[in-house]
Amino acid sequence: MARHLITSALPYINGIKHLGNMVGSMLPADVYSRYLRQRGHEVLYICATDEHGTPAELAAKEQGLPVAEFCAQAHDAQKAVYDGFGLSFDYFGRSSSPQNREITQHFARRLNENGFIEERAIRQVYSPTDGRFLPDRYVVGTCPHCGYDKARGDQCENCTRVLDPTDLINPRSAISGSTDLEVRETKHLFLLQSKLQHEVEEWIAAHESDWPQLASSIARKWLTEGLHDRAITRDLDWGVPVPADTWPELAAEGKVFYVWFDAPIEYIGATKEWSDKAPVGEIRDWKSWWYDVDTTVRYTEFMAKDNVPFHTVMFPATELGVREPWKKVDYVKAFNWLTYYGGKFSTSQKRGVFTDQALDILPADYWRYFLIANAPESDDSSFTWEHFTATVNKDLADTLGNFVNRVLSFSKKRFGDQVPAGGTPGEAERKLGEEISRLLSEYEQQLESLQFRKAAAALRALWSAGNSYLEEKAPWLEIKTDQDGAALTLRTAMNLIHLYSVVSEPIIPSASAEMRKTFTLPQDTATWVTESTSRSLTTLPPGTPFTVPPVLFAKLTDDDLETYKERFGGDTENGN
Repeated sequence: MARHLITSALPYINGIKHLGNMVGSMLPADVYSRYLRQRGHEVLYICATDEHGTPAELAAKEQGLPVAEFCAQAHDAQKAVYDGFGLSFDYFGRSSSPQNREITQHFARRLNENGFIEERAIRQVYSPTDGRFLPDRYVVGTCPHCGYDKARGDQCENCTRVLDPTDLINPRSAISGSTDLEVRETKHLFLLQSKLQHEVEEWIAAHESDWPQLASSIARKWLTEGLHDRAITRDLDWGVPVPADTWPELAAEGKVFYVWFDAPIEYIGATKEWSDKAPVGEIRDWKSWWYDVDTTVRYTEFMAKDNVPFHTVMFPATELGVREPWKKVDYVKAFNWLTYYGGKFSTSQKRGVFTDQALDILPADYWRYFLIANAPESDDSSFTWEHFTATVNKDLADTLGNFVNRVLSFSKKRFGDQVPAGGTPGEAERKLGEEISRLLSEYEQQLESLQFRKAAAALRALWSAGNSYLEEKAPWLEIKTDQDGAALTLRTAMNLIHLYSVVSEPIIPSASAEMRKTFTLPQDTATWVTESTSRSLTTLPPGTPFTVPPVLFAKLTDDDLETYKERFGGDTENGN
């Protein structure tokens, strides 16, 4: 079987992420990782916090903390939320790690040796008050396009136009607020992407037919516009330092690598972190996943569309330029935006539902299912509280939760707390087996092809098949005339519950664990069923003890809906 390397876009360090970040990278990567593990594949799912760049320094300054301390605390806070969502990272690292520093500097040296890095003099904003050059986000002012007076030196959040600090009207330092700014000459390192354009084009041409249209079209757009040489260093106190053995003058000036350069390398760095932190007696070979492994490892990346250029064009250009056999991505799963009532989620403006708030309201599986069932794949999708509560009530509470509860409660009432024996399976059970086999095949196919909305729909159809069978057999009526027939119906339904506990695990792992531990089997080693669906309907032998679990999914009421809307706002006009 193939070895699967999976990464999701690194969440930035400056604050807890919103639901859009979750569904745009980490959650679908987790669903896919869980599925592959259940099918017996070797999987390594790697992620990390992206900790360098101006926003990290500014966020630390706002909290009055040294940036290293701020990042350490923020990393732990984010990791706690992701644990709460059940994300099954094999390792969740930090881009500020010594491993990432080592590998980033190695990449830079190799690019330089190969003629792809050049030192250039540029003109940059300098603040005499602060005694330093000000990178893009350290300069704020009025946008020349829309008049927004809090535009940053890299982009106006109001009109989204890309800016240069020198474009701003009435610019001021984001550190001190000083308007006493000058433009001075300084030197920076530039990655000569223009020299790599042809190689990147050839590489993308060999892969893009397999990628979703969203990913390939964005990559093509950047190539059509032409790859430009880009600065890969900044004047910051926090970042991977330029190595003094190669660029002594820039190192003496305190230059660090720009975050867009070192962050993708952290996928490799985090894998080395994972390797270096292996328990005593366990050997982890990080290079076996990344170096000279094109035929043995399948590498899949998950990200929202704004990250696509960095992963399909810029990082591949870096990897090509080092002239070493580093693993490049095979498949890029890109997502559109999840909106909040049609408007953008915003970390800076606190608009929308954030992941820590979500877990305060309801357990993770409610969110995992809704987000995957409404993943913004072919186009943007909108989060509304009305849609969320309707989905929870219809799919989770009624279709799955109610099925589990009424089967187990009725069987316990009429046959005790063991799986009843009943008669011989008949035509209804044969038809059910065929339907389950067809739906399971559909579910597998959608997960294999990374079509998450369709996968959730297929899983919902699997749950619905159990309800249809139960309605057709009606054991509450059947028991009046045919006790063995009713016992057979309930035993078959219980086997469905056990099957659901296995195949639902990638999307709703906590509820799946609850369903699975309902049955006391001597050794429950059941894995994903493919070769014989009929076997999956006879996994539980008669006499298997069971318990009735707590309610898997509570129905959300109109009062709940109003409470959520009051807390978070029911539309973007309210600033939420």
